[in-house]
Formats: sequence, structure tokens, C-alpha cells
Amino acid sequence: MRFLLVISTAIFTVFPAFCQQRPDALQVSPDGRSLVHADGRPFFWLGDTGWELFHRLDAPEIRDYLDNRAAKGFTVIQAVVLAEMDGLTEPNRYGQLPFINNDPGKPNERYFALVDSVAKWTAARGVYLGLLPTWGDKVTQQWGAGPVVFDSTKARAYGRWLAGRYKHQQNIIWILGGDRPAQNDKTDWRPVWRGMALGIESVLGKEALITYHPSGGSSSSQWLHREAWLDFNMFQSGHGNGHDVAVWDFVQKDRSLLPVKPTLDAEPNYEDHPVSPWPKWNVDNGYFRDYDVRKQLYRSVFAGACGVTYGHHAVWQFMSERVAAINYPDRGWRHALDRPGAFHAGILAKFMEQLALKERIPDRSYINIPQGSAATRMEAFRSGDGSIAAAYLPVGGEVEIIPGVLPAARYRLSWFDPRKGEWRPGGMLEKERIKVAAPGSGPGNDWVLVLKAGE
Repeated sequence: MRFLLVISTAIFTVFPAFCQQRPDALQVSPDGRSLVHADGRPFFWLGDTGWELFHRLDAPEIRDYLDNRAAKGFTVIQAVVLAEMDGLTEPNRYGQLPFINNDPGKPNERYFALVDSVAKWTAARGVYLGLLPTWGDKVTQQWGAGPVVFDSTKARAYGRWLAGRYKHQQNIIWILGGDRPAQNDKTDWRPVWRGMALGIESVLGKEALITYHPSGGSSSSQWLHREAWLDFNMFQSGHGNGHDVAVWDFVQKDRSLLPVKPTLDAEPNYEDHPVSPWPKWNVDNGYFRDYDVRKQLYRSVFAGACGVTYGHHAVWQFMSERVAAINYPDRGWRHALDRPGAFHAGILAKFMEQLALKERIPDRSYINIPQGSAATRMEAFRSGDGSIAAAYLPVGGEVEIIPGVLPAARYRLSWFDPRKGEWRPGGMLEKERIKVAAPGSGPGNDWVLVLKAGE
């Protein structure tokens, strides 16, 4: 009875400091490049990977976590119903397993009561729930604990059941996949994922917003781009290929495909994650820290992604004294909530929301700067009408601006600090080329250059 009391009471608990307008249904923008609200307002995806949330946290802990993320400006929480870490055989904090006898056709109401509550708690905070019906090892046990419990028929029935349960929750975004390829040289799992998607759509129709979370170093577009149910792509630049993975290449490749669909990095390098820990971690490689994270977030967005997901290595697994550590976390989850990178991710979201661009076009033509190595790679964009342009400079320094390629006669230059969220004026520009210097330079001294048309 304690479980039912906690859940039913918590559903109606409202925290005024975080209570925002309840989320409406999202959809793909008319140009196919971004996500928008029902009234056409731009939506910026700033996700956080709370993968094990349903499995490893109790109700008060979940509310603490959601309060923290809402206060920082996160707009999406990515969480898995059938969790990766023995999610079918290791019960949640209330001693409940998701299914009776591992049968997807026999869901355990007591387990799903917590999922129900989290859907409501996120909505009450103005946050969307990126809901993964299952982690990928329940479809293909290439690696992971499994067991495999889905074929296409069971997947379709499970998708239909979930969609029916949450059909009135407008803040649900459906994420299939769960860190797995949809196909390899030997096996094609697309019929299973297609079945799950069609089960969801059998209840919700095309109002269901559905995507797919792939394995590291790949994009959903590799196997699923032409699937009618896939509304937007996700890629995972990941943690295993060292620093400065070319996130811009993932974005550019996905943006080149037809039909046009939005894309985003749903799992870049996590803050405080060991660098390339597979097959064995070289401790001299160290950890990804906030600057590593910040570079990847900004460069994928500035290259044309519709948003991006931040992650922390202790938070996704909700590392604590209760569970075994996975891949050398250097702190517990509560001590990880306020790491610098999480604040910086929120600053990025606020920056993009301030610009409020309905059309954002990747464009580096107005910046003349040697690209050099991946570590110093610059990315830039402009608005559809050219009235606003912004460039992310990962090492600051001097750049040459070519305002003549933009339509306005004059632009006001500003510098935006991605660490503090502060603006610094930089003067007015006419049509002639001009060299300007960021307020700082060198590794860790990244800046955003912003041009706004005006007098």
C-alpha cells in the first residue's frame, strides 16, 4: 500500500516555482527542419538522459530530479520504460517488475503507476517526456542483459497498449530503438520496430511524434529514414571515439536526405564520462568535462540540428550506493545534477529561445576563419531572412567577418558567453570586411558571435 499511497499523493503535488504552461502536442515544422508547437512557435529540444529513472529512483527522488532539470531549462527528459540495467528482472524501488512472467501482454499495473505519475509530473513542469517503450536489448540481444521478449506482433500490441494508456498526455514524445541498430548484415529488426510504431499510431494516428535512438556512431537515418512513422532522426555521436567527434557531419548528412526530416544528437559525450572506455579504459585519457560537452552541443545545433541532448554519466544510471557502478563514474547522481555542463546546456536553450527563429539555415559564408582541426571547428547559421546570424567559435580568437554576403546594410555585433549566458557589445558593421577579436581565445575560451540587422 505504501507504493500506491506515494504515487497517488505525488500526482497532485504542485511546485509553484516550476509550474509552467502545460506542454501542447509538438509537430514537425512546415519546412521539415525543426519541431514546433501547435501554434507554430519554435520548439528547442534540450534533452537530458534520465535513462534509468523509472527503474532506480523512488517518487521523491524523481521529483527532485525533475525540479532540477526544469529549473535549468531542459525541455525533454529521455527515460526508458523497460530499462537497460536488468529492467525486466530487477524490480524498481517499489519492488515491482514491468511484466508478469516477462510477458509484454501482461503488464504490471503497479509498475506502470509510476510511469503514469512521471508523465504528469513532467507536464506540470512544462517539460516533455521522451519515452522509450523499451531498451534495445529486449528486441535484439547483441549485447546487454535482455532477455528478448518482442517480435513484431508483441511489439505492435505493446505499442498499442502504451499509446492507449497515455493518449491524453500531450507531452509524450515516442523514442524507439534504445541504443541498437535497426538492421545489420545478418538480421533485420525493422519489422519489430515498425510493429511497435504502428501500434502507437493505431491509437494516436499521425499526431504521435516518433523517432528512433540508435547505437553509438550511427543515425536512425541509416535504416529508417524512409519509414513513414519516423518523424525525425536521432543520431548518437557517443563516448567511444575520443574528443571532438564530427557531430556536424552527422547533421549535414541527415539534412541532405529526402524526404526532409529534422535531426538531433540524442547522446553526445556525457559530462564526466571516461573518454573512450572500450574495450579497456586508459585512465590517462581522462574524462569528458564541461568544455568538451559544450563544444559538441553548440556545434551540432549550429550545424542545423533541431536541438540536442545533454547527459551526465552518473545521472543516466542514477549512480548511488545502492547500485553497481558502470564505466567508472566519479561521483553519485545527486552530486552530478549541478555540474557546469548542465548549466551551460540550459544557457544554450535560453540563447536559442531568445532568437526564436522559425527558419534556421546553416551558413558559414559570412565568417572567414581557418577551420584547422576538429577541436577548433567553427559552425554557424543565419535566419531565413538573414536578419540574424550566429557563429560558435570553440577557441575564440580573431575572425574576419564578411557582412556583404548577408542582406542588411548594417549589423550590430555582439559576443555571447556560453559559460555565463552574458552578452558583450561589439559595435556596428557595414558591408566591408572587418577583423574582430572575441573577448578571449584558446581552449576553454569559446564564444558565440551574433550579428543582428539594424541601425
